[in-house]
Amino acid sequence: MGPPRRATRVAVVLGTVAAVALIAVPAAIAAFGARAQSAGNTVSAAPDFTPPAIAATVIAKTQGGTTGFVHKGGTYFAYANVAADTGSPASGLSTVKANLGEITAGQTEAVLTAITPVTIGGVTYNFRSAELTASSVVEGSRSYTVTAIDNAGNARTVNGSATVDNVVPTAADVQAANGGGTVGRAEERDLITYTFSESIEPQSILGGWSGTATSVTVRIYDNGLLGLGGDDQLQIYDASNASQLPLGTVDLGRTDYAVSVLGGLIGSPYRFLNSTMTMTGNTVTIVFGTYSSTILLDSERSTAGGTGTMTWTPEPESKPAPYDRAGSRMSTTPVTESGPTDKEF
Repeated sequence: MGPPRRATRVAVVLGTVAAVALIAVPAAIAAFGARAQSAGNTVSAAPDFTPPAIAATVIAKTQGGTTGFVHKGGTYFAYANVAADTGSPASGLSTVKANLGEITAGQTEAVLTAITPVTIGGVTYNFRSAELTASSVVEGSRSYTVTAIDNAGNARTVNGSATVDNVVPTAADVQAANGGGTVGRAEERDLITYTFSESIEPQSILGGWSGTATSVTVRIYDNGLLGLGGDDQLQIYDASNASQLPLGTVDLGRTDYAVSVLGGLIGSPYRFLNSTMTMTGNTVTIVFGTYSSTILLDSERSTAGGTGTMTWTPEPESKPAPYDRAGSRMSTTPVTESGPTDKEF
């Protein structure tokens, strides 16, 4: 006797359902794997969950040199070192912006753009803002932020700071010292020290200078026509003795440190070649090098017959002058040597 008809029908139905299921499942999988095209119902994956990395940021005045200082009315750039997007897969970098509102009013979203990498203070930066002008009148440390956002919307923010210094540097003192020879006579190893009211940017005195020992030339003039009247003067020139450094002029307070046939700045000075200039804190010290006076009309050195007081007069407004770390130009106000009258050198 054969199987019941009811059981046969059930088996056929189950077989049909199984066959349909085997066909439908891959189709369903394929349907969920495709992107829906209906407007307003698009679903897409965002596998990049990693924000961009910012390795460093700095504020640098337009003149270059020491970073992290600005003054009201001075110009500067904001820099950042932003790494390539590292999502998996990476969505790509979208924007880099800085909130500089505490330094420059209204600059809360200053855009930083990609640049050819530059190294500042030993750190490499690949993004930079446009040149901006500091407007803050509040001195001291001012905060800012830099934010990098990728195309997936991931953001990274880092904090930075810069010091606003609106005080103009001034000449604070000038002193000469004997280096072991005859007191009152300018000789090798004698010194002259310029003291500023605050730290000065080294490169504003000599291009590319970092403040470490470098070679310069000391000139001393007989400033009196035909040797009559007018205190002798001292100026500093570069190592080649071709260009005067912006340290102004020191009046030596007497007329007998130098003598010449013509006198005055028309006549030639005597010189100390290969002198050594060094910056320490807010002082610049120059140690005299080799004495040189070989031309007939050169001034000749002599020994001061008494004491006097030096006066240091910085450069006039019409000439370049030293500036501080924030970029503020030095005042033109002269300063008189402190302490009792004495013989220089």
